[in-house]
This record gives sequence, structure tokens and C-alpha cells, in this order.
Amino acid sequence: MYKHPRQEVEAYSLPPFEANSVGKLTYVPVNNSRKRYCMLEPSSSPDSTVLISNNNYGYDDTSASCVTDDFNDKIKELETVMMGPDSLDLSLYYNNSFVSTSCQETNSWRSTLEAVSRRDLRADLVSCAKAMSENDLMMANSMMEKLRLMVSVSGEPIQRLGAYLLEGLVAQLASSGSSIYKSLNRCPEPASNELLSYMHILYEVCPYFKFGYMSANGAIAEAMKNENRVHIIDFQIGQGSQWVTLIQAFAERPGGPPWIRITGIDDMTSAYARGGGLSIVGNRLARLAKKFNVPFEFNSVPVSVSEVKPKNLGVRPGEALAVNFAFVLHHMPDESVSTENHRDRLLRMVKSLSPKVVTLVEQESNTNTAAFFPRFMETMDYYDAMFESIDVTLPRNHKQRINVEQHCLARDVVNIIACEGADRVERHELLGKWRSRFGMAGFTPYPLSPLVNSTIKILLRNYSDKYRLEERDGALYLGWMKRDLVASCAWK
Repeated sequence: MYKHPRQEVEAYSLPPFEANSVGKLTYVPVNNSRKRYCMLEPSSSPDSTVLISNNNYGYDDTSASCVTDDFNDKIKELETVMMGPDSLDLSLYYNNSFVSTSCQETNSWRSTLEAVSRRDLRADLVSCAKAMSENDLMMANSMMEKLRLMVSVSGEPIQRLGAYLLEGLVAQLASSGSSIYKSLNRCPEPASNELLSYMHILYEVCPYFKFGYMSANGAIAEAMKNENRVHIIDFQIGQGSQWVTLIQAFAERPGGPPWIRITGIDDMTSAYARGGGLSIVGNRLARLAKKFNVPFEFNSVPVSVSEVKPKNLGVRPGEALAVNFAFVLHHMPDESVSTENHRDRLLRMVKSLSPKVVTLVEQESNTNTAAFFPRFMETMDYYDAMFESIDVTLPRNHKQRINVEQHCLARDVVNIIACEGADRVERHELLGKWRSRFGMAGFTPYPLSPLVNSTIKILLRNYSDKYRLEERDGALYLGWMKRDLVASCAWK
């Protein structure tokens, strides 16, 4: 997932968060007698209350006990709907007989309230975004005040996602541009080993990355099964994890392994997480290759993807070339952002190298050129499925879950919602649009091996049965229930 470097931020009026003397975020309440706020710990400001004490994020924790008049009103409304108008006359009876209510009835009541709350939160998020899209600033500000009391980074999936969606809405309303990370960047930057740990947790609890890497590796292994010299160019090598299984597979190839050269192109997040340059990745893969008796060479390219030129890649005659685009092309600005159109330029450049296979793995989402409101709706739908899938695998009381979501996912969400133009670097497209781009660059589809499909099905046995794998039109899709999340395909 993409993570931005720290940026200097501008001051803006919303949300009313402030940093107190100990680095915590504080919330300055609006003068409204109908609202009461949690007091979790003292603040440096006598007029403010601290909303978060242990995660440094400016939203209410569900562990706090807050009661508002608005909530009581909601309870009465719910009673009226469920029991009819006469139920209000029975309030005394309910109060006197509550102690005799069974645990089953209590749990049912609680479940009903939670379900209504989740529906209300989704509806209110949509209403806020809609008001902003229609330039109804009074309504948008009013909805934000309400939403602040409903979201939580430690609650239900929609509450957790709602916290980051709200962050994006506030920044979009303030037109803060590159300052969208005002609240996020006030949180302490994790140490490199901590960030690497968060990325590893996400890699393990969700199959999205493993799906992408396995499907791409399968296509490369199939294309190179008869080649003696293989050159793989990875446009975002990260920690190099993708190539561990491929090196092992090549080692077991009948007739012996090929000579392998991997060219790795760096990115800022991975460089920070690993605590050093690409030599760390190269040395790690070289040790692995030596262990399995695979001839190996590593070529590092510490250049931004958008600045890569053919001379950086060191393509040599006699090598069978494979190019890997895994979760990277959506970061490239296209014609809607810049006349340079790095997205299509990269594809044309790669085609000029005459690769034997090119692999593409991308999130199946449509946020690149979409206007603000449909982009918000798409982001909420996409990440709602992702947060729900995390909830199934990673216990809600897991001490690192908030860190994983905040440092690996939240910045993506905020960037998509809050930023426009060149500041918005998370620009996903559906596979149909990628097909069009690859076709215009001169590529034709490369069929995936049936073995890839069966291997991924075995992988998914280790995860929830709500994940689904589908093959359509020569591409593989991994989804959560009815929502496609990641698509993988190959080209030549």
C-alpha cells in the first residue's frame, strides 16, 4: 500500500483537533448543550477534551462511555418503530421489568441497535459527501459534527473505515490539498522495523498480496519454462518477497534452473521499512539463490518509477525478459493529470523492450478520473469490503490492528477522498481500462496457466470462505463476497 512522506501542513479550521503538550490529539467541542464528551485524560486546554489516549488518533474510542441526548432520542424513536405508538406509555413497565429480561433478549436488543447504528453511519457518510458535492457547506459541517460521535478506530469495520473517510471529507472541505495528512502526520511516525511489521501483518492476514504475487509468478514461470537466461524487471520490488517462491520453483525445474537476473526499482515506503537501500533486497535474494543453487544477479535501480528510462534497466541480448507491474501502475499520473502521461509512457517503453511476458496486478476499483461523489462512494464500498475481511482474520482486540489499518490503509483512503490533481496519487482503474491501455501500447493478452488458478484455490483454503476466486476473460479476480478487490492478468 502507498504511504506518503511527511509534508509541511497548513492550518485550517476543520476538524477542530489540536496537539496538546504530550503529543496527543485533542478535540475542541462545539458550544452545544445537547452534546457531552468523553473525558479520557487531562488536556493542556481547559476548554477541550481528549478523545484518544492510546492511539494518538482524533476519534472517539468505543471503550469510552458517552451518553448523549441525541442517542436517547434515537432509542425512543426505535422503540416507537418497533413497538408502536403505545409503547411510550409502557416505558415505566419496561424500566421496572428490565432486570428480568433474559440475556438472549438483551443481546438481541443490542444487536438491533448496532445494526441500526451501522446503517445510520453509512447513510450519514453518504449524506455528508453528497452535501459537499452540492456545495452545501452548512449541511456538510453539521453532518461532520454528527459523524465525529459515530466513528471509532477500534469499532466495527464501518466505524473504523468511517474514521478515515471522515478525515478525508474534512480535508476535502477545507481544500487543504497537500496538507491532507494533518491529523495522520501528527501521529508519531513508526520506526522502520515497526512499519515493516505492520506491512507483514497485513500481508499475512489478507490474501490480496499473496494472490497477486502467486498469479504473476505463475505467468512468468510458464513463459520462461524453456529459457536458460531470464531477466525480471520489477517496477516496485519492495522487500523482494514475491521472488522467493519463484526462485525456489526455478530451482526444481527439470533440467536445472536458468540463470536469473532481477532488476529492482525502489519506492520510498519500502526503502524506509527495510531501513536501507536496495542492496538489502539484493543480498537477501542472492543468499536464497545460493542456497538453492540458482545462478543469480541483482541490478538495483534507485529511481522513481515515473523517471525510469530504458538505460536504467540494463536489458541485454540473449535474455528472456519478464516485466512485473504489481500494485504500482495506479500511482502513475495519466493524461488527466499531466501531459507527460507517465502511465501510458511506461507501457510504451516496456513494449519497446520486447518482453516475453508482462504481469499486471491491480486493485479493482474505479477512482482515477471519477468526480468527488462517485469517487467517495466507490472508495467506501471497496474499503468496506477490505476492512470487513481484516475483521474476520485479525481479532478486534489485536493490539497492532489499529496500527496496521492506519499506516497501511488509512493514507490511501484519505488521499483518494481529499486530494485532486497531482496531489492525488492513488488513482485506481478497473481492469477494462487497463486492457485498453495495454492494447493501445501494442500488447496482446497472455493466457494464464490453469495451474495458477488451482494453486491459488489451495492458498485460499487458509482464509475465510467469504473470499472468492473467479476467472473471467483471461484474468483472475480475487473478491470478498460480491466485491472484486484485486485483478491479475498477463500480456505479451
